Amino acid sequence: MTDSSSAPAPRPRRDADLRASHSDREAVAERLREAAGDGRIDLEELEERLEKALTAKTYGELEPLTADLPATHQQQKKAAAAEQPLELKTGAGDIVQDGYWVVPSRINAISRLGDIKIDFSQAECHQSEVVLDVNAGIGNVTVIVPHGWSARTHSLKVSVGSVRNRATEPPTPGSPTLELTGRAAMGDVRVRYPNRWENWLRSS
Repeated sequence: MTDSSSAPAPRPRRDADLRASHSDREAVAERLREAAGDGRIDLEELEERLEKALTAKTYGELEPLTADLPATHQQQKKAAAAEQPLELKTGAGDIVQDGYWVVPSRINAISRLGDIKIDFSQAECHQSEVVLDVNAGIGNVTVIVPHGWSARTHSLKVSVGSVRNRATEPPTPGSPTLELTGRAAMGDVRVRYPNRWENWLRSS
C-alpha cells in the first residue's frame, strides 16, 4: 500500500506545473480513500476526487484534492521530526541528500575533503525559513532549490573558495527562504535551480 503521508506538499507556482508521477497520483488516491473511511468525505465526493487524482498530470492538479483534509498521523510525526536539525557530516567521502525528504528548520553541512550536494527540489518543506550552516574545508557544497524559493548567501564567509548564487529569480510569496551561514575555507559553494536533465529525470 502506498504511504499516503507522501502526498505532494504545496509547491511554488512554477513547481506546481511540473508533471506528477504514478506514485504521486496513487499517494493522493490512498489519502482520499482513508478520508472516506474516516467519514470526512462521502462516496460521491470520493469518486469525483479519485477520478481527478488518477488523471492528474501535474502537482498543481493534485494539491487541491487534499487541501481541505487534516494532517495524517504520519504527517504529524514528520512535522515533529522536522524540528530536529539534520547533520550531513563527511571526512573524505561525498554526501548526496536528494529525492523525497522532510526539510527541518536547520541543516548542518560539515565536510573536510568530500563534496556535499543538497537537493531540495523533491523535498517536503513546511518551514518559512531554513538555515543551512556550512562548515567546509576543501570540498565543494552544491545546493539545488526549487523555482520560487529565496536563497541568501551574504552571511556565508569564504576564505580561498568562492560563492555563487544562481537562484536569484523573484521569490514566490509564501515560499521558503534558505539562509546559508557558516564558512567555506577552500571549497566552492554553489546555489542553483534544477537543470533540464534533473527535471527530466524527476518527471520520467
